[in-house]
Amino acid sequence: MSMELLSIVVLFGVFFLLMFLSVPVSISIGLATIATVLLSLPFDNAMFVSAQKMITALDSFALLALPFFILAGNIMNRGGIAMRLINLALVLAGRLPGALAHCNVIANMLFGSISGSAVAAAAAVGGTMGEMERKAGYDPGYAAAVNIASCPTGLLIPPSNTFIVYSTISGGTSVAALFLAGYLPGILMGLGIMVVAGVIAWRKKLPVNERVPLNAAVGAFLQAILPLSLIIIVIGGIVKGTFTATEGSAIAVVYALFLAVVVYREIKIKDLPKIFLDSMVTNAIVMLLIGCSSGMSWAMANADIPIIIEEAILALSENKVIILLTINLILLIVGFFMDMTPAILIFTPIFLPIAESLGVDPVHFGVMMTFNLCMGIVTPPVGSCLFVGCSVGKVRLAQVIPYMLPMYIAMIITLLLVTFIPKISLFLPQLLMGYGG
Repeated sequence: MSMELLSIVVLFGVFFLLMFLSVPVSISIGLATIATVLLSLPFDNAMFVSAQKMITALDSFALLALPFFILAGNIMNRGGIAMRLINLALVLAGRLPGALAHCNVIANMLFGSISGSAVAAAAAVGGTMGEMERKAGYDPGYAAAVNIASCPTGLLIPPSNTFIVYSTISGGTSVAALFLAGYLPGILMGLGIMVVAGVIAWRKKLPVNERVPLNAAVGAFLQAILPLSLIIIVIGGIVKGTFTATEGSAIAVVYALFLAVVVYREIKIKDLPKIFLDSMVTNAIVMLLIGCSSGMSWAMANADIPIIIEEAILALSENKVIILLTINLILLIVGFFMDMTPAILIFTPIFLPIAESLGVDPVHFGVMMTFNLCMGIVTPPVGSCLFVGCSVGKVRLAQVIPYMLPMYIAMIITLLLVTFIPKISLFLPQLLMGYGG
């Protein structure tokens, strides 16, 4: 067996074995990295090099944006934002069949984009909407499925921590371009879910809400305008070059604190230490993942694993469509068993060079990859949002899956549109910032 093949067997064999044994993902990645490096270096050197690569990966100004956006999201999640966005969504979707389901999708798109967390959206919006839909006579499985399927939209609509991680691991792809590129695919995903939800609602003859009076509609908009202004301030400033993504994330924290503590008064000063602590714990988990995954990326590069995988995929076909379909299929399978952040960190160095060799823009590929892996968090066996959505919706998995199946199909169709129509991703970056990718 050649050294390259042995490295592949050891790296992925140790990793998946440890995952099967329920070892935490970051620890599994780190131990698999060390085991692979030991094939070519003595123990002392292997430990030193592995640690060095992990620490060096975290020495990045761009990564400072992550803890700030995580903190801003936690503050928004607990600061009374969800109900204000739900009221706005009710105005926007009230005249459609199954109005509350459409409201759930729109509210998830709005709240997820502000908080940057699909799990937070599923819990905050789903917890409120689920009770409203239950009282209106909606099937609990249907209501939960709509909430689960739509909560990942906020991972595409910026600000998105996933795009920041991708930017770092891909060699400095523009965060501003990635943020702009996520808008249309995120909206497209939400519209796809709304189409399926609407068809089901029409067949079940679910009610249409009464027309909202003009003064109530204006009131709902005024209540939501301050939270929505966060997107305009942060994303607008980053795109215009007024400040960097890291500086924008700090501004997001200050603005979120102002809304939650001063304007809405949903958070007391005594609540802040717990919010800060929870944010620090989340950030520590993410940073450990980034460090360990960067070490794994170096170990793969040192063993020429990306080149071997690239040659194997290119040997299947020279057709760009077939290769992109193959990459998408692999990522879909990976997403079933692995969370988004480690998947981005591990597979970007493998697949991005292949995509670039086919002429795929790195911004477009980042959106495609993120969209693809979004499906993993709403599918069994380890989909975090799937189980959170079932929990807040008070339903069993068996009640949700029949409704989820057509929504999975809608997500796959929209994924294929995003994959093979690059303009969906690149239109806004090219229009608003002259991106030349």
